[in-house]
Amino acid sequence: MAGSGRLALWSVAGQGWVRGSGPAVLSRLRDAAVVRPGFLSAAEEETLSGELEPQLRRRRYEYDHWDAAIHGFRETEKSRWSEASRSILQRVQAAAFGPSQTLLSSVHVLDLEPRGYIKPHVDSIKFCGSTIAGLSLLSPSVMRLVHTQEPGEWLELLLEPGSLYILRDSARYDFSHEILRDEESFFGERRVPRGRRISVICRSLPEGMGPGEPGQLPPPC
Repeated sequence: MAGSGRLALWSVAGQGWVRGSGPAVLSRLRDAAVVRPGFLSAAEEETLSGELEPQLRRRRYEYDHWDAAIHGFRETEKSRWSEASRSILQRVQAAAFGPSQTLLSSVHVLDLEPRGYIKPHVDSIKFCGSTIAGLSLLSPSVMRLVHTQEPGEWLELLLEPGSLYILRDSARYDFSHEILRDEESFFGERRVPRGRRISVICRSLPEGMGPGEPGQLPPPC
């Protein structure tokens, strides 16, 4: 797929962080799969990673996720944040979610080791609603989306440290998404070496779930 000379590769004009299998899928997902590079300043990225590090350090990396979707990870949910971090998360909410959307009260934090990866999956409607938004910290990575019924339709997102990605509607329900493992981590012809990656993920509330309702940790993003 990525890097294949037999496929016509297209990118959004002026956006060097989104590429896909053709102009139709890029047009279809223009507002449904969004990358905002440089969403965080270096200081803001350090604020978030510094706040998360003590909690993550108490956990071991795991290699057998409950639905086999992820390898080499630590994860947690976090609902209490410093004032500085809350301000960042409020900016995420304003950028990614509509005024009528309610967010899950806990933020999902996922820590991938350098050789960790996330397999293709579609997040269950039991765990989140129509919108997912994630901040990428520490390492660049490539997220690949593939249509569940038409695998020739795909999109790739370059997620630099400090970037925000947003998946909503069709990108959320009709496409699987994954984080490529290090040996497959290319964005077109560009090699994107993987290091340790932390993602801070906000999700809209699933239909029928109350904001404080507890549940199993959601699938990864």
